[in-house]
Amino acid sequence: MSSTRIIVIGGGVAGLTAALALQEWASVTVIERESQLGYHASGRSAALFSESYGNAMVRALSRASREALEAGGYFEHKRAALHFGGPDDGEAIDRFALEAQALLPTIRRLSAAEVGKLVPVFSDGMTCGGVYEPDAMDIDTGKIVQESASAFRALGGQIRTGEEVVRIEPDGEGLRVETTAGVYETDTVVNAAGAWADVVAERAGLTGIGLAPKRRTAFIFDAPGHDVRNWPLVVDIHERFYFKPDAGRLIGSLADETDSPPCDAYPEDIDVAIAVDRIERATGLSIGRPQSPWAGLRTFAPDRTPVTGADPRLPRFFWLAGQGGYGFQVSFALARLASALLRDGAVPGDLAAFGVEREALAPDRFISAEGGRQAG
Repeated sequence: MSSTRIIVIGGGVAGLTAALALQEWASVTVIERESQLGYHASGRSAALFSESYGNAMVRALSRASREALEAGGYFEHKRAALHFGGPDDGEAIDRFALEAQALLPTIRRLSAAEVGKLVPVFSDGMTCGGVYEPDAMDIDTGKIVQESASAFRALGGQIRTGEEVVRIEPDGEGLRVETTAGVYETDTVVNAAGAWADVVAERAGLTGIGLAPKRRTAFIFDAPGHDVRNWPLVVDIHERFYFKPDAGRLIGSLADETDSPPCDAYPEDIDVAIAVDRIERATGLSIGRPQSPWAGLRTFAPDRTPVTGADPRLPRFFWLAGQGGYGFQVSFALARLASALLRDGAVPGDLAAFGVEREALAPDRFISAEGGRQAG
């Protein structure tokens, strides 16, 4: 057992994958405030891997995570993704196609007829065509959470559920972590608390870095007369809604980003109603009454790039937060990065080759020279 002690706060995909990577050389304990691992954002994901999703750094992290996702058997189905445009969106589709093809040569610009053949709810005059990413994949999110936790425990890692961190204080050369169930002494804290990451920082006497939890609402509906099992994920080019096959039915969403405090998010009826109206108008589907609505929080840093690195104000406090809606497709790369930075301070060469840069992810970019949060 290593003499290096690390506490990871947060039992979602970010915390569990990092804990597993860290346990290879340290003694790690995961503390999760809920009684269930992956209860919040990790349990409410759209579960898709897309290399065209997110900004440049997110795309680099996604490409860097793909090998681990494939090796773990976490890809369920070659789903594909289609960004479609309405009748007047031709220029927007063309621009997105050129941008996406520069990243992934397999991406294709589809005509209106090709979109209608692929997803037959789009009839003549309803679309100008779309951008098709054939290699987007469904992810088995539950398997990632469960297997990461099991492998972590098998290496001797400890998981404490139902404990909330209430205070973090310097203690000699380490940190003292007080929870609702006891006190821990540790060398380093990894803050992987998702929507609560700024709250955890405040409990360590630090100002937050401006993380913004945003609610997204989804629901289940049917497409009578259609076999949807092999449809791609379908996203409006302006991201006003999406729908995606799931077990023979469809998941629909407003693709909303409504500011929210950290909480157990619940769906708003108006968000469901607006999403239904937009999907019906764009496709001609008659959804009727959607079923099983839910909501989750996707937490973003101000620049929408994840935050990974030690806090310069309290170097033994390490941020692993702001993964937004990209958690499952970037967490394996970020877990390896966090482990490497905490162990020897260097970005692994293969991650660097994908374009993963320490400075672009460091929390320093949100912290002023005086030690407070940067304006804006």
